[in-house]
Amino acid sequence: MTREDQFKSKSKNKNKYKNLSCPNCKSEQIIKRGFRLTQNRGRIQRYSCDDCDYRFVKDDGFYRMRNSPQKITLCLDLFFRGISTRKIQEHLQAFYPKNASWVSVYYWVIRYSKIISKFTDNLKLKVGKEVQVDEIEYHRRKHPRKGLGIDKNWFIDSIDTTTRFIVTSGYEKSRERENLKRILKNIKNKTENQVKIITTDGLTAYTNIVKKTFGYNNKERKYTIKHKVVNASQGEGFNHPIERLHNSVRHRTKTFRGFHGSVESAKAIMKGIEIYYNFITKHQAINYCPYELAIPQLKGKLGNNKWLNLIRLAKRILD
Repeated sequence: MTREDQFKSKSKNKNKYKNLSCPNCKSEQIIKRGFRLTQNRGRIQRYSCDDCDYRFVKDDGFYRMRNSPQKITLCLDLFFRGISTRKIQEHLQAFYPKNASWVSVYYWVIRYSKIISKFTDNLKLKVGKEVQVDEIEYHRRKHPRKGLGIDKNWFIDSIDTTTRFIVTSGYEKSRERENLKRILKNIKNKTENQVKIITTDGLTAYTNIVKKTFGYNNKERKYTIKHKVVNASQGEGFNHPIERLHNSVRHRTKTFRGFHGSVESAKAIMKGIEIYYNFITKHQAINYCPYELAIPQLKGKLGNNKWLNLIRLAKRILD
């Protein structure tokens, strides 16, 4: 084979495997090179770089995990449906010969909630005209050991009243102006100019933050968004969509016992609850998963095992 034929052969191979490059030299001259045999995950395709001969396997979100993706995503689904990590361990003991510890289940929940949320937090949404914003108070233990005091934290969230999609949320140490402003900025970035009404409770801090975040239209001489205040303590009614959401969130978190002292794990778990609400379970009022209305380009692409496909999609796009 001449040098010209070798060059043509390599050119044909270039970009054959989309989104795949050598971890060692970043070359795209990749070929398949056998399989890596694992005890619990079966055969995994191995690749080789034509330029530096480095061999590797593709990181699909489960790289070097000792349990199968199906088993891991099963545990995620059970956890966010309300089963404790120790009860999940008992389930694994009954149905899987190779058991996983409840500590492993907890680690999977934190790890994959973070991975998926990095992808879902950057998605643009198709929403209605009104978004409701509210907070839930949580008492978190300052330390994993009991008796060392508690901190009062807040879960600040927002929901689109049309699609029932949680637009953005965050577990915060306090309910300061900067924390509220961060949530409202995320609403503005993810929905662009679709939202016309922001509905909150009677917390006075929202008044100026909403106006400053969404801005003033000099041409029309008015604020670009209407701030609607509903104060339940004065008999003005309730913000029913977001209060219904809070009932679902409290139902899952009432057994958490203070998040065991970790702020970071609390943030990850609450992100996982947001993912479960938006992408996994159907909302009874609309008979759809909220993402099917808010992100129509993903409709029908997540299949039956939505956790698995969200992880793979997140890894493929983020990498």
